[in-house]
Amino acid sequence: MRVMLKVVLPVAVLAVTAAWGVGVRWTPPPADAQSPPPAAAATRVGFIDTQRVMAKSAAGVSAREALERDKAAMQKQVDTLQSELAKLKDELEKKGQLLSPEVRKEKQDTMERKVRDLRRLADDFEKDLAKKDRELMVKFARDLQGVVQKVGKERGYTLIVDARAGLIYGAPEADLTEEVIKEFDAASRKASTAPTKP
Repeated sequence: MRVMLKVVLPVAVLAVTAAWGVGVRWTPPPADAQSPPPAAAATRVGFIDTQRVMAKSAAGVSAREALERDKAAMQKQVDTLQSELAKLKDELEKKGQLLSPEVRKEKQDTMERKVRDLRRLADDFEKDLAKKDRELMVKFARDLQGVVQKVGKERGYTLIVDARAGLIYGAPEADLTEEVIKEFDAASRKASTAPTKP
C-alpha cells in the first residue's frame, strides 16, 4: 500500500497540474545566484549624531545664540510690563482706600488691561520663538543634509543614518559626526565669506 501511495501521489500531482494547463518544469538556478552581487560587498554605511552636530558645529551654536538673543529681548519687554503691573498693584493696595471710587475703578481697569496685555504679549512671544526655532531648525537640517550628502559621496558611503532615529548599534569607526562637523563648519565659513549678490 505504501509503495502504491509513493507512486500514485506524484502522478496525481502531475495530472492535476496538467489539467490546469500549468507546465511543470524545473530549471536549475544560475551558477552565480548563490554569491552576493558585487555591489553588496562594497556597501559602506555610516551614522551621525545630529544633536551633537547641532551642539558643536558653528552653525548650530550660531542658531542657538540667535534664538537666545531674541528670547532675551522678548523677556526684557515682558519684565518691563510686569514691573509696571507690580507698581500699579502696589499703589492700589497701599492707596486704594484713600482714592475716590472713580479713580480706584480707573486704576483697577488699567491694571486688568495691563494683565491682559501681558498675557497676550507672552503668548505672542512664545509663538514667535517657536516659529523662529522651527525656521532655524529647517534651515539647519537643510544645510546639514547637503553636507552629509557631500561627505557620503566623497567618501563612498551608500547610506548615512541619524543615530537618534533608531540606531541600536554603530561601530565607532562608522561614526561620521566629527567629519560632518568639520565639513559643516567649513561650508558655513565659505558661505559667510562669499560675496552677497546685489
